[in-house]
Amino acid sequence: MNRAPRGAKSNTIYDVLARVPLFKDARWEDIEFEPLDSFTNLNYKVIACDKAYVLRIAGEGTSTYIDRAAEEYNARIATAAGLNAETLFFDINDGTMLSCFVEGSSMDKVRFYDDPTATTRAALVLKRIHSFDQAFRSRFDAFEMIDYYLKLLRKLQVSLPEGCEEIKQEADAVRQALGTVSAPLTPCHNDTWPENFVEVGERIYLIDWEYSGMNDPMWDLGNLSVEARFSAEQDQVMMEAYCGGFVWPGLYDRMVLYKAISDYLWGVWSIVQYANNNPAADFWTYTLNRFEHCKVLMGSAEFSHHLSAVRRGY
Repeated sequence: MNRAPRGAKSNTIYDVLARVPLFKDARWEDIEFEPLDSFTNLNYKVIACDKAYVLRIAGEGTSTYIDRAAEEYNARIATAAGLNAETLFFDINDGTMLSCFVEGSSMDKVRFYDDPTATTRAALVLKRIHSFDQAFRSRFDAFEMIDYYLKLLRKLQVSLPEGCEEIKQEADAVRQALGTVSAPLTPCHNDTWPENFVEVGERIYLIDWEYSGMNDPMWDLGNLSVEARFSAEQDQVMMEAYCGGFVWPGLYDRMVLYKAISDYLWGVWSIVQYANNNPAADFWTYTLNRFEHCKVLMGSAEFSHHLSAVRRGY
């Protein structure tokens, strides 16, 4: 690990650390840090006194669509359940957070394909979250978030990719169909990206609770499926593990619909990152890929079948 260089960037990190009580008497020359991958925030692994931490400096503009007070509350519930890294400092005003570093390996897409048990174990983690006794403070509604992002993009006068209107029309049909379902809302993580699952021996942590909130639990499963690019066989394994065997068709129908909405939501989210000149990735290409996958899924006979089933209340 390289020691941080002196300069404007490192001074900013030191200024942030100086606000954390744990580091109030720290000698900066005894602290090392290195950047960690992140789409929207600035994350750093910090090592001090032979202990490792993660410092999260919230990305510019993220507090306009993320409820930081709710994030802290929800994350602490997850920590108490043994599923999240311990939070040591949280500033709800700007989203700065310091947490313990989880020494493990992320369950990326390759991991889900190489380890036949990974899908089952991830599903069981989600089942535990959805069974929390305490309700989360926020509500995650993918359709409302899409509405917000589209409104923001109109305000910024950003043109949408070709074919976006077709996706929106199909998504509106999904929204209407799901609106007829009395699905119970449970605590959900809502950003079940494979890399957010971290294995430490036989234990799995789920990190990054920014988007956590009450939601239809099938969103977490559908989002994981589409992010990890599960096959139909993996979807079945995931659902059977989650349900403990028999999978009620209505649950499977909703899960598949949410796969498409996941692509649509994060595709629109990506355009917002592009509009804000976020340098973390090629967000325009990312959007095009998400939309293309979404169109393929929405255009499949399987998707039409599941949409019709939800409409009929099956």
